[in-house]
Amino acid sequence: MYGQRERDAEGPVSLAGGAGRSAAASEPPARPFRSVISAGTHLGPPMDLEERVAQVARHTQEVLTPEEVRGVFERESRPRAYIGFEPSGRLTVGHLVCARKMIDLQEAGCELTVFLADWHAWINDKLGGSLDRIHAAGEYMAEAFVALGVDRDRAKFRWANELTGRSEYWARVVRVAKATSLARTKRAMTVLGRSEEEAQLDTAKLFYPAMQAADVFELPVDIAYAGIDQRRAHVLAREVAHHYHWPVPVAVHTPLISSLKGGGRMDPAMMGVERKMSKSDPSAAITIPASEEQIVASLNGAYCPAKEVDGSPLVELVRFVLLPWEGSFGVERAPKHGGPVAFASEAEFLASWTSGGLHPADLKAGVARALVRILEPANRYFQDHPGSIAGEF
Repeated sequence: MYGQRERDAEGPVSLAGGAGRSAAASEPPARPFRSVISAGTHLGPPMDLEERVAQVARHTQEVLTPEEVRGVFERESRPRAYIGFEPSGRLTVGHLVCARKMIDLQEAGCELTVFLADWHAWINDKLGGSLDRIHAAGEYMAEAFVALGVDRDRAKFRWANELTGRSEYWARVVRVAKATSLARTKRAMTVLGRSEEEAQLDTAKLFYPAMQAADVFELPVDIAYAGIDQRRAHVLAREVAHHYHWPVPVAVHTPLISSLKGGGRMDPAMMGVERKMSKSDPSAAITIPASEEQIVASLNGAYCPAKEVDGSPLVELVRFVLLPWEGSFGVERAPKHGGPVAFASEAEFLASWTSGGLHPADLKAGVARALVRILEPANRYFQDHPGSIAGEF
C-alpha cells in the first residue's frame, strides 16, 4: 500500500510508508518530491451517505456503477480513490475538470492517490522517453494540482516506479495479461492516445494496458477515476477482477475538453482522444500557469461557431469547468447587446446559446474572465515559486 505524502512548510517533501488495508511487500525507497506547498484546501463539514454518493457522481459522464458507489461508502468510511497521470508537460485548462473531481472525492471523504505514472510515460515516449524530464514534469503536476485546490494533507502523490520495483507488481501484471486476449489488449491501447491500428508500435506498448489495470489492484483502490478516454482501461480492470474474484473497482469518468481548434465529431471508438485539448499543441490549449493576456488571446482565436454545441471547446469549458467550479456562469454585455446575463445551470446556458441569445464574442469574454478567476491561485503560486517549472521539461 502506498504511503502518505508528507510535506513540511519549511523543508523538502518526504515520503513515509503508511499502513494499508491489505498485505503488501516492502517497497523500495520512494522518490522524494522537491516542492514546498503550504496549506491545503479547507474541506467542508462531513456529509451523509447520500451526499457523498452525489458528490462523487456529479458532473461525470459515466459511473460504473452508481449502486457500487453507494456500496463502497456503506462499507468504507474512507474509500480509496485514485487518478493516474503520465507526466508529460504542463497541465491545461482541460485538467480543471480532473482537479474539480479530485476535490469532490476528497470532500466526499475519500483517500485520494494521485498516481504519477513515470514508467507509463516512458513506455508512451513522452518527453522523448527521458525519465529525468518525466520526473520534473511529475513534480510540477503535483504542485499544480495542490495550487489549484487539491488538499495536499489528504492526498498521496505516488510514482509508478514505487510499484515497478516489486516482483509482486509484475506478478500482478502477468495475471492481468493471462486473463486478457491479445485482441482485447490491443483494443485497450487507445489509453495511450493512439489507435491500435497505428503501424510501427514497439512491443513495450503492449505492456501498457496490463500495467494500468494492475496499478488499480496494487495500490489498491476502491474508486478508479479518470477522463472518459481511460474507460477501456478501467473496464479491463473490472473484467479481470471478475475473472479472478478480486474486489471490483468502481469506475468514474468525466468528460474531456476539446482542442481550441475544435471541430469534428467525437469518435466513440477513440473515446475522444483524437480531439481533446493537449499541451503538445500550444495553439490548441491554454496551459497552467497562464496570464490574463494569454487566456484572452487563446480564446479569441478558438473555434466557436454560433449556436453549435458538439465539438465547441468554449461550450465545453462552460459546461464541464466553469459551472462545476463556480456554480454559475455570468457574461457582461453592454445594454445595447442585452446587458449582463447569468446562468445558474447548464440547461439555462445551453438554451440561450443554441437559440442565438448569446454571441460568440460575449461567450469568449465571459469564459476568459472566469478562467482568470479560477487560475488565480495557481498563477500566484507559480509566480512566487518560479523554480517550480523546469523550463519545458
